[in-house]
Amino acid sequence: METPHDDNTKSLKRLICSKDDQDQQLPLYENSTKNQVSIDILRKKIVLLLVSDLDCPPEELSILDQMYREARLDPTRPESQYEVVWLPVVPNHMTTPWTEGNQIKFEELRNMMPWYSVFHPSLLDPTVIEYIKKVWHLKQKPLLVVMDHQGRIVNTNALHMMWIWGSVAFPFTSVREEALWREETWRMDLLADSIEPMLCNWIAEGEDMEWIRKFTTTAQTMARRAGIQLEMLYVGKSNPREKVRKTNEIIRAENLSYVLPDLVLIWLFWVRLESMLASKIQHTKSSDTLATDPIIKWISGLLTYDGNDQSWALISRGSNGGMIRAEGDTLFRSFNNYHKWQDEAQDKGFLSALQDHVAGQCQPHHCNRLVLSRNHASGQER
Repeated sequence: METPHDDNTKSLKRLICSKDDQDQQLPLYENSTKNQVSIDILRKKIVLLLVSDLDCPPEELSILDQMYREARLDPTRPESQYEVVWLPVVPNHMTTPWTEGNQIKFEELRNMMPWYSVFHPSLLDPTVIEYIKKVWHLKQKPLLVVMDHQGRIVNTNALHMMWIWGSVAFPFTSVREEALWREETWRMDLLADSIEPMLCNWIAEGEDMEWIRKFTTTAQTMARRAGIQLEMLYVGKSNPREKVRKTNEIIRAENLSYVLPDLVLIWLFWVRLESMLASKIQHTKSSDTLATDPIIKWISGLLTYDGNDQSWALISRGSNGGMIRAEGDTLFRSFNNYHKWQDEAQDKGFLSALQDHVAGQCQPHHCNRLVLSRNHASGQER
């Protein structure tokens, strides 16, 4: 898998049909036509191998499906030049009986995928599955392994890249991932641009409903007094269940703020943060850099909020402007006391004055929760 070949078919046949007498089979299933097809259909293409068991999370499938279909809207684009193949990893079929229930579950999952799939899990030899687990480090979560047009494995998990950058990450290699991080800064576009497209329009021109009402109403009142344009987006929790759905409905009905229209998008917001952290750590060379890297510090802080029931908010000025994050009650008090720092807001700018006021009321053991990223690029307050 590390050796370049004339094309990728030799490597694919080693994975999907390892026995010579199976070379003449049609081992792939094409969902769009419901037909079996040859591995030759993938010749010299970049292939993303989706590796999972039969319990592949539906949220991941839904988002990957959306990205795949969007790439197919314009097949002439360079970033659309890839195919996806599902490799279903199941217990050793030579020692574990394959039941009718397994077959039904496999077919249901396969039929949810618009890309290619292995026609049957038995076409993955037990030695191939052992290789996948040991070399690609398959555990419980799915992998998206990238094979280039010469059959080399160039990334053992591109899911992080897909969640963060989508098809912009093409050709999904580890080298491309490292290059993308070199170009990135901590900004609102990185945080949520692909989650809520309206965010770019806003830039360019806790679960407690009572607290959300008070916070959003106070923030809107403060914004009017300050003469700034303020837009708000509710992002819920990483496990968006019934409570988050009901909160979304109330926020929308009462016109308190924007909400993400689908619970899957809330899940994606948080899983992208986890992917950013895992990817950034992987491509950070030294422990000293890990401790000081601003993107790692920002993401770690946001994930800490998700791990508890504490309210929080993040405020950004423009696409590349400064950002503040702090505990929700701390920001609420600052908004409520705008009359105490409105003169400073006029003199030094809204975000800088807000940061100073928040820092002034920060308790020593909470001060590490306040971060300001300074950038004097122009833009609207958010």
